[in-house]
Amino acid sequence: MAFIEAHGLVKTYTPKGAPIVRALDGLDLEVAEGTVTALLGPNGAGKTTTVKALTTLITPDEGSATINGIDVLADPQAIRRMIGASGQYAAVDENLTGYENLVMVGKLYHLGTKRAKQRATELIELFDLVDSQNRPVKGFSGGMRRRIDLAGALVIKPPVLFLDEPTTGLDPRSRLGLWDVIEKLVSDGTTVLLTTQYLEEADRLADSISVIDQGKVIAKGTADELKSSVGGQRVALTLVDESDADAVRGILADHGQGEPAQMGGRTWVVPVDDGPTALSAIVGAAAAAGIPLHDAGMRRPTLDDVFLQLTGRAAEQTDDETTEAAA
Repeated sequence: MAFIEAHGLVKTYTPKGAPIVRALDGLDLEVAEGTVTALLGPNGAGKTTTVKALTTLITPDEGSATINGIDVLADPQAIRRMIGASGQYAAVDENLTGYENLVMVGKLYHLGTKRAKQRATELIELFDLVDSQNRPVKGFSGGMRRRIDLAGALVIKPPVLFLDEPTTGLDPRSRLGLWDVIEKLVSDGTTVLLTTQYLEEADRLADSISVIDQGKVIAKGTADELKSSVGGQRVALTLVDESDADAVRGILADHGQGEPAQMGGRTWVVPVDDGPTALSAIVGAAAAAGIPLHDAGMRRPTLDDVFLQLTGRAAEQTDDETTEAAA
């Protein structure tokens, strides 16, 4: 039995004056103990709703879920005692210091004052916040707030941790620091389910990735397995002038094996069978058409390519899932 299991989860909402939203549509999920599973999907795919259902914040309309054999729907209190959760926005009291926030969380978990203070000190050291522990959180940077929030989710040393977009809005250095902490937690036996729109985050952290779209899992596997599933090679061109996009799209379509896709900014990508031959032909055609290029290259498939092929769109790195916000 997997440590976290969900079968046939369904959740619908009826926004005012809008059609029914089927946020979860028979979602199945399994997470092995002591591993990281990443949920990837476009905005509104159902990632946040999945986390809310598993952490007892909402009740699904249909389906079942267990964590370590405990029924999420039948015994939500037992589930809450064994999980930690960190959402997209730091849930901290800005007027308290970092240390005081963690002590408060410990007391809410009925650890007692002595143990709560001891645990707060341990977490302050783990998250490298010793120099800032006595400053009010309202003066913290975004990265420091995320660390305090994640520390709060770990006060009771939960065997399972849910992280919903844990590094959204962080600078690269802060993101790398949180990745290090998450990897250490997993090495110590914590089971982690995280949602993310950062493909490199899933690539770095996840033992298994489940791609979600329209409320259900449409693919799952390791990062390497998912990349292999789309096969072939890719030729990517980065334009100097966006006005050349239509012409380049035509060239890529002529020499590629699928529909060209825009991968953010002025970069266009197409699958090809014979990478070197296709790259030479594509660059030659662009030169003949007088199209200046910033860059041109051949590469193996990435998670972004997997995402695009499975969902029909590139990964969107935006803040929240608009259709799930009402949840």
